[in-house]
Amino acid sequence: MNPGWTEDRVGALKKLWLEGQSASQIAKALGGGVTRNAVIGKVHRLGLSGRAAPSQPARTTFRPARPRAAAPAAPTQAPSAPRRIEAAVPRPVVAAPQTPAPAPAPELAGTATVLTLGAHMCKWPIGDPSTSEFSFCGRRASEGVYCVEHARVAYQPQVRKSAGKDASSDLARSLRRYI
Repeated sequence: MNPGWTEDRVGALKKLWLEGQSASQIAKALGGGVTRNAVIGKVHRLGLSGRAAPSQPARTTFRPARPRAAAPAAPTQAPSAPRRIEAAVPRPVVAAPQTPAPAPAPELAGTATVLTLGAHMCKWPIGDPSTSEFSFCGRRASEGVYCVEHARVAYQPQVRKSAGKDASSDLARSLRRYI
């Protein structure tokens, strides 16, 4: 719909624009089917660029400024002499003794339900989800989503292959290139 830009409307548009009103505010003030986009288009066609103050919406909440970290102070001492690097003696690599995974303790009914689970509660499911006795562990989660006991069960260290098997498979792989 063409709002029909009369001399009065153009004058009002210029005045409101220079006062710092937004295009939406000007459209409401002019009324009669004038849209925000029509105001923006007319402002560009008229070449109105300068504004008294940029239009900004009123801030509804106060957000305190974040404290900024101070820049580290410049060193006041002169750098020390370079250190002498001794020849490194390689240390023998000792494989950690493998302990069998702890047997899981018999699962007792958890204390948390889907509705009571919090951010730092263990989310290990206990029981069958289709029964009414289903619950979650609910103990304090150490790091991540599980408590210490359930994290041990959930996150198993990767088991390395034996050295003999790796060597034989590497040999077979290298020989296949020549066959």
